[in-house]
Amino acid sequence: MTAVGTVTELEVHDVRFPTSRRLDGSDAMNPDPDYSAAYLVLHTDGGPPGHGFCFTIGRGNEVMAAAIRALAPYVVGRPAPAGAAALAALHRDLTHDSQLRWLGPEKGVMQMAAGAVINAAWDLAAARAGLPVWEFLSGMTPAELVSLVDFRYVTDALTPDEALAILRTAEPGRAGRAARLRAEGYPAYTTSPGWLGYDDGKLVRLAKEAVADGFGQIKLKVGADLEEDKRRLRLAREAVGPGVRIAVDANQRWDVAEAVRWMTALAPFAPYWIEEPTSPDDVLGHAAVRSGQPVKVATGEHAANRVVFKQLLQAGAVDFVQIDAARVAGVNENLAILLLAAKYGVPVCPHAGGVGLCELVQHLAMFDYVAVSGSWDDRVIEYVDHLHEHFTDPVVVERGRYRAPSAPGFSARMEPESVAAHRFPDGPVWRGRPERPEQEVSR
Repeated sequence: MTAVGTVTELEVHDVRFPTSRRLDGSDAMNPDPDYSAAYLVLHTDGGPPGHGFCFTIGRGNEVMAAAIRALAPYVVGRPAPAGAAALAALHRDLTHDSQLRWLGPEKGVMQMAAGAVINAAWDLAAARAGLPVWEFLSGMTPAELVSLVDFRYVTDALTPDEALAILRTAEPGRAGRAARLRAEGYPAYTTSPGWLGYDDGKLVRLAKEAVADGFGQIKLKVGADLEEDKRRLRLAREAVGPGVRIAVDANQRWDVAEAVRWMTALAPFAPYWIEEPTSPDDVLGHAAVRSGQPVKVATGEHAANRVVFKQLLQAGAVDFVQIDAARVAGVNENLAILLLAAKYGVPVCPHAGGVGLCELVQHLAMFDYVAVSGSWDDRVIEYVDHLHEHFTDPVVVERGRYRAPSAPGFSARMEPESVAAHRFPDGPVWRGRPERPEQEVSR
């Protein structure tokens, strides 16, 4: 493939949705989120643009937007990337800059901003190839895929030769798995019934609806009050019956000993996993939680980079790896994490929800199935039924499974009308309204 055109502009918008007004997305650590996106468009002088974003939950989204704007010199004037070599070079330039690294290194706002630009470049390249990202990736050779990965800091756990062997092992079955994926879809679970701010009636109603819609797993938020968690788990179990998995998510609420005590108390309700039981940076803490109580451990949505995932796997700290499409430095770094998980034989169950995270991460999970792990056993993608209508290529979930996207690109393009309406603070949804719902009540 050859590059077509040049990147002429990096356009950025601060887009926010007032989800706190109905407590959608509420959990023990984040009781009033306004799901938001620092949304960007890479314009070119020929061919389709590229779209990307960072997900936040409201305040600070302007900081993320400013960080993305600061990366414009790295992409404006650059040939529009079309293949592995150009996408690897962009990733390297954005993550290896010595002055930018001082702000991290490879973590926090600049890491996520780099990921948003890199993901937008993948959207652009796949759109120009006429393929969805999962197919675009799956069509690359094992050698091309290995060339995309930054192996710095992880060769004690995964070498380029080992990564190449994993990809070559999966290569012969790619076509068959892709066909099965198109025919059957990818397994999903839903968090929609489980937000902590929902009352009992809404929890029970949505849990029953989830089972009727074909989901074999739901997830509940926990961590604010142990007795309340027991009661809510009991209600959920009664609503869905014994054959449906119920995962729980503490969103980093606990210290290690508290997590062990809390999950030991919840174990009689057979939770399938405990997600983010403690600080996302505490690798040894996760290992202690995993060994100290009977429930499986899942984490990763707030892990800043491939090094944290490497250590979680080396320490035997997780039963499920939860990648996030917009937390680390884009597709390239998530490819490194998928390869690490495959090396250690740990299933990847992506974090999604938010604004557009389902749209993005479905591509990575499907690519993992087709070209990396070759399996969807014990693997599910999170699904949350919020805000998909604001995207031009929204996810489609039928009978508890993600339908494989067929539109070219990364499913990241937002409807222009949605961007205009929800732009903060001057869009019509926000103009003249307070940022927080309690301010509205007090007026």
